Amino acid sequence: MDQLNAMRAFRRVVELGGFARAADDLGVSAAGLSKQLRQLEEHLGTVLLQRTTRRMSLTDAGQAYFAECCRLLDDMERVERLLRAQAGQVEGRLRVNAPTSFGLAVLSPLLGGFLARHPRLKLDLALDDRVLDVIGTGFDVSLRVRSTLEDSSLVARRLGTVQQILCASPDYLAQRGVPRTPAELQQHDVLAYALADTPDSWSLQGPEGTMRVALPPARTAVNNSLMLRDLLCAGLGVGALPSFLASPAIADGRLQRVLPECHSPPRQVYAIYPTTRHLPPKVQVFVEFLAGALPALLETDS
Repeated sequence: MDQLNAMRAFRRVVELGGFARAADDLGVSAAGLSKQLRQLEEHLGTVLLQRTTRRMSLTDAGQAYFAECCRLLDDMERVERLLRAQAGQVEGRLRVNAPTSFGLAVLSPLLGGFLARHPRLKLDLALDDRVLDVIGTGFDVSLRVRSTLEDSSLVARRLGTVQQILCASPDYLAQRGVPRTPAELQQHDVLAYALADTPDSWSLQGPEGTMRVALPPARTAVNNSLMLRDLLCAGLGVGALPSFLASPAIADGRLQRVLPECHSPPRQVYAIYPTTRHLPPKVQVFVEFLAGALPALLETDS
């Protein structure tokens, strides 16, 4: 027995004063409706309606049950209306995780315009260079800048491409010389990104194909790209930076590209979220906003 439908049927029988009218209103047969009410009474173990050939009346139990049915069904309808209304609105609290350097250099200039479009939306942004568990930490969206993604049941949408650029300060290169081949990197101080997949080597794509270049022991290793950029600008060695940090520093003369004919494999910017089924509007508009804004923005850095 479908108890919810039985409750709705019982309510209509009482409201319309009989089985025939209720059956017509619900689009079922009077016999089927009567059977449904008998099953409900058997389930509850009590008589709800006194029936005669001429009239129908509620028992004491029926009156109490009718009042509770009305209250429960009205509350359910109110909640359903609220959820249907909210499904088309962008509101609530959006919890986002992103890498620190990407968040500060790329997201920060964009968020003001996004939030201005959606004044009822609240944003919690957590910056962390570690790969966090989206579900376990309660994030709605996690942004990741990765060359590859591990297998996952989560949804991953690619939003843009970030190039990796080898660079050093002009002062450092003036003192130590400009490396002309990947092998010459062995004679240089290397600054490593500690969270890289392979911090002790670089994969480079050059005129002779792809090569894996072993690096000398890093003079300094850091787990944040902004810190790595500042150390490179201070003349401490050669390192690989994401293009959104390297390109502005190269443009204003703080850094100089090293081995420009060689390219590190690009990284992709992904939005990671639990599911696409009934995707909350707040998540959908945020991901769509980034999908529209990031490609052109990152393209200028490549």
